Amino acid sequence: MNTFGRIFRVHIYGESHGTELGVLIDGCPAGLEIDEKEFLTDIQRRKAGAKGTTPRTEEDWPMIKSGVFNGKTTGAPIIIGFENKNTKSEDYNELLATPRPGHADYTAKMKFGGFNDYRGGGHFSGRLTLGLIAAGVIAKKIINPIMVKATLIEAGGLKDSEKAIENAIKNNDSIGGIVECCAKNVPIGLGEPFFDSFESLISHIVFAIPAIKGIEFGSGFQSAKMTGSQHNDAFVDVNGKTNTNFSGGISGGITNGNEIYFRVAVKPTSSIAAPQQTMNFESGIIEKLEIKGRHDTCIALRVPVVLEAVTAIVLADLLILEQRIPRIK
Repeated sequence: MNTFGRIFRVHIYGESHGTELGVLIDGCPAGLEIDEKEFLTDIQRRKAGAKGTTPRTEEDWPMIKSGVFNGKTTGAPIIIGFENKNTKSEDYNELLATPRPGHADYTAKMKFGGFNDYRGGGHFSGRLTLGLIAAGVIAKKIINPIMVKATLIEAGGLKDSEKAIENAIKNNDSIGGIVECCAKNVPIGLGEPFFDSFESLISHIVFAIPAIKGIEFGSGFQSAKMTGSQHNDAFVDVNGKTNTNFSGGISGGITNGNEIYFRVAVKPTSSIAAPQQTMNFESGIIEKLEIKGRHDTCIALRVPVVLEAVTAIVLADLLILEQRIPRIK
């Protein structure tokens, strides 16, 4: 399925080298002011261009096709599309027989019987996160004054991401990274015990971001090395504030009023410049694979704004579900 959310529902569509990709958003409150230019800041943050990112650049102008009239949301589904113009599909022809190690080429072909659009990764491409960015811009308006901010804190095992990227480029290789996300001013009571816990919902949508391989909240895996007396967050006032925040702002699956923070692990990009070995599924022989096309050395560089977007989407859905969104006048 390509749908997430219960009331604020996000549906992504399109493929990397198709005519268009984008998002359909259902459940957005009516009366919210929307301007196409408001999307550009976060779209620009996601774009390639920095050292270590793909040479492929697209205009990525948001085309609002429905759900907005006279500059305000109508309550009807919102469709926002983006055109694909800068494609080099011929670079992917050889991948039909020799799928890239670590990529979805093989599983996509097996699952969809070879009918999938393989160009640029098709529907599995990180380019599909553009629709999530658009939905996130709207979600951020809904959740105000909650503020969500994500930052790359490590790349290739180093705090100095620039040095790590330079090393990877010299070696014709790729690297992963760790991105931390924080949310401030989150009210108490969002989320449910067990299956719809706040962590569960965040994790669900986070793993929809291509290349994410892990997530931890608060003290995360370090908590396994701590004692209860070390890890327990002691209350310091009647509003629920604590002197530490090892819980990451979540207790029992429910937001506790403290700052939400979590980290995600982003794997190295599967497409690398160095030659690799892979199976030729037509000949049955292992061959050398030299990948063409334009790819990121460190895709983690472009993850922070996507992580903010998906976090805002979860928060918007929960706030609307709890009827905590003030009626827009």
